[in-house]
Amino acid sequence: MIIPRLVAHPLSRACSATLVRFAAISASSKSFSTVRQSSPKKNVVVVDGVRLPFAQTSTIYSDQMAVDLQRLAFQGLITKTALDKSDVDYVLAGTVIQEVRTSNLAREAAINAGFPATIGGHTVAMACISSSVAITSAAEKILSNHADIVIAGGAETFSDVPIRLTRPIRQKLITMPKAMKKGGPLGAVRHMLKGLKMKDISLETPAIANYTTGEVMGVSSDRLSAKFGVSRRDQDEFTVRSHVMAGKAHKDGWYEGEIVPYKGSTEENGIKADSTIESVSKLKPAFVKPHGTHTAANSSFLTDGASASLIMSEERALELGFKPLAYLRDWSFKACDPFEELLLGPTYCSQEVLSRNNLNLESDIGVFEIHEAFAGQILSNLEAMKSQKFADEKFGGKRVGEIDIDKMNTKGGSLALGHPFGATGSRLVTTASRRLQLENQRFALVAACADGGLGHACILERYD
Repeated sequence: MIIPRLVAHPLSRACSATLVRFAAISASSKSFSTVRQSSPKKNVVVVDGVRLPFAQTSTIYSDQMAVDLQRLAFQGLITKTALDKSDVDYVLAGTVIQEVRTSNLAREAAINAGFPATIGGHTVAMACISSSVAITSAAEKILSNHADIVIAGGAETFSDVPIRLTRPIRQKLITMPKAMKKGGPLGAVRHMLKGLKMKDISLETPAIANYTTGEVMGVSSDRLSAKFGVSRRDQDEFTVRSHVMAGKAHKDGWYEGEIVPYKGSTEENGIKADSTIESVSKLKPAFVKPHGTHTAANSSFLTDGASASLIMSEERALELGFKPLAYLRDWSFKACDPFEELLLGPTYCSQEVLSRNNLNLESDIGVFEIHEAFAGQILSNLEAMKSQKFADEKFGGKRVGEIDIDKMNTKGGSLALGHPFGATGSRLVTTASRRLQLENQRFALVAACADGGLGHACILERYD
């Protein structure tokens, strides 16, 4: 048989050359991937954490912006740990109500705290779990070998919120230069007045209602409490517990070192250590009137404050001579129905993170730090966690478990300490890490709800 001679087409030769180059790149990529995969997995550790005193809005921080509070928290953390600022690889911060001039809160606060300008930073927003996201984002940077030392925190102020003109007036102001150029001052006046209605002449404050549902969190939490059978009495008793424990923790000096003094004081002015069932029960419903169960007392109050956590790879921490407080072992962020389960995220996240790590809530977890947005919200989550019916409906029959309340929020919680939206997550991690050490417990569960039907939970392990 005569085999015909094949003549390569120029395009075929080009394709062949391309394939050879692609093969070479692929081989190189495989080699690079193999190197990355063979690297030993890093352990992420919580080295330390601080916060400013949390304070009721329009009190001690009335002349401070959120960026000022975050700067002070960063500086307090550096002072406490004696860490060289130039050793920091990255900075993260969480905030919710953003000031336009300092929308990248982390970057502005870091520069003004004296960090080298070469250290990058960005800001995250995830409602009440914003600094939780900052901390886990720091962990992800470490695990991906993009950093070894990250400062993660958050700040919030309600004493200086952005208040805007209404949208019709804003639109007219944006287009006014064009009107003035065309018709002079008189044309500008006619432009501003044309089509305006009386309702347009007002101001817009940051919304407290959820954008999608149109409902404020207090209403949703009140309904959730009714669904899980949490009474007004239950909520008031839990509220008193939070205030009494927070007051005792301060009196015993437990927060010394964790709270950075502001103008020489570590007092947190939202704590009412002398609260009683009698005094709390006198308040009228604040959201669902007249028969709701949520009041100003059993709901967390508007709070100003900031926090910061030092997150490192274990190897780098030991190299610099630090003894960490805890390992950050795993975390979960999940979402649920914002119309019916807006604040039930802690239950879903706890179930996921415990199951993934084969941990039993009742026998393995010795420390619980769970955000108290409302007494009704946290008690509803506790009911959902121990409910077999809820487990059958949502988790294939596997209950999350029943939390021993004597292990939960024993130094007070958000109902008493306060809740600066962007700062609470870092506070929870710092307190849980310190409790693991001082109470000689192995694992801690940290959990929090957030607007939008979002939630977070993470597992900390004591560092020995």
